[in-house]
Amino acid sequence: MVVSGSNFVQDFDITCGDGRLSSEGENHDEIDFEFLGNLSGEPYTVHTNVYTQGKGEREQQFHLWFDPTADFHTFSVLWNPQTIVFSVDNTPIREFKNLEKIGVQFPKNQPMKLYSSIWNADQWATRGGLIKTDWTQAPFTASYRHFNAEPNNKPWMSQGLDPISEEKLKWVQKNYMIYNYCTDIHRFPQGFPPECSA
Repeated sequence: MVVSGSNFVQDFDITCGDGRLSSEGENHDEIDFEFLGNLSGEPYTVHTNVYTQGKGEREQQFHLWFDPTADFHTFSVLWNPQTIVFSVDNTPIREFKNLEKIGVQFPKNQPMKLYSSIWNADQWATRGGLIKTDWTQAPFTASYRHFNAEPNNKPWMSQGLDPISEEKLKWVQKNYMIYNYCTDIHRFPQGFPPECSA
């Protein structure tokens, strides 16, 4: 099996973060919003991860409920001292709360840079590395418009999910989440990370 290429289009709306935000060095912080390859006709998968002090392993993955190559869509990250919220077309798909009070590190002390690129991760990203990139379909392109890295109209430093957004988040996680590190007993046989039970 091979992955065939296509164009990928997206709006960027960044409220202190989107794409891949990363600091530098061995103990870097990073917020990932990645799109994994797929077979033609299969759902597209969004992969999210949060690194703090060089340690990730906080992955969640979702199938999108639409074809992201058909039109522009808004993929955004709200990142403030209380929370990180990943959203697709203003629908939250994941929230990573600041739980430093129970010993969970939170990325807030290092400046980060924004990266957006297409890169080959077929050793792990597409069905665990089973499907390889079909390089005959190159070039692979991504288009961006309406890039915004400014705080939105709400006071973003204290912004979080309102009750309607919390319901949307539950809907996405119930219907479209395909992987959650907080339920992977094979990765964490000694017990899940503390944020999983908070």
